[in-house]
Amino acid sequence: MSEEKKEVTLYQSLKNELATDKASLPKDLNVERFANNALAVLNGNEDLQEFYKKNGGSQIVAGLMKGAYLGLDFMSQEAYLVPFGKTLNFMKSYTGAIKLCKKYSIRPLKDIYAKLVREGDDYQIEIINNEPKITFKPKPFNDGKIQGAFAVALFEDGGIQYEEMSLKELEKVRSCSKQSSGAVWNKWTEQMYLKTILHRLCKRVEIDFDNAEQYKYFNEEMEIETDVKAQAKADVEANANQQNFDAEEVIDVDAESGEVIGEQQSMFEEG
Repeated sequence: MSEEKKEVTLYQSLKNELATDKASLPKDLNVERFANNALAVLNGNEDLQEFYKKNGGSQIVAGLMKGAYLGLDFMSQEAYLVPFGKTLNFMKSYTGAIKLCKKYSIRPLKDIYAKLVREGDDYQIEIINNEPKITFKPKPFNDGKIQGAFAVALFEDGGIQYEEMSLKELEKVRSCSKQSSGAVWNKWTEQMYLKTILHRLCKRVEIDFDNAEQYKYFNEEMEIETDVKAQAKADVEANANQQNFDAEEVIDVDAESGEVIGEQQSMFEEG
């Protein structure tokens, strides 16, 4: 089958899916433009072309449909399809996450954003009269070591919500990702930090989507970034081979609270 024939088949498959699931798509989605932009992105991405040759187009169409359900445009880099072995991962970009929060937040948003904090920046958070006050004065042209990141949601009613994460916390999230050492994290580390803290904040912004598909795909990529148990497991795996210990030193710790469960006990001792 020729390359041209493959492209036509993939394009038609996407158009068929868009037509079939029309009721689940955002009402303001320009279906024709979305499909054309998606095909243009595929034609310009050698990694996706190679993935298509090896694995066919079903995962590509499924990934593109996730973007369609959310109303995210691949050409505008609001979302990406990232090959990982035989699996194709759908990822929202930082700008895509902002777009969705602003569009679907029940409490109208004036603005929402995330910033990296580097050595030399002036970053402070104070609670005054039960309201947070954030001071951030970045050092001009600062390329110092990243200390962490924060994200802020400013509501039209004057309210504010925020999240902050240290570099250690950001790297813990990275370690939970299947692509922690892949091209996305390696090439766009800073952007991934920003998206991580923004996603953490997005979990606190009440979102009212139109249907279940939108909720599913909006939250799909964010779960590892807010899953305490998954991050605790990553901590254990990361430190498992860094030091020697005796069997008597093994204890059971609750992943969420960090508290010791029961008596200190050998892993070989009968319960």
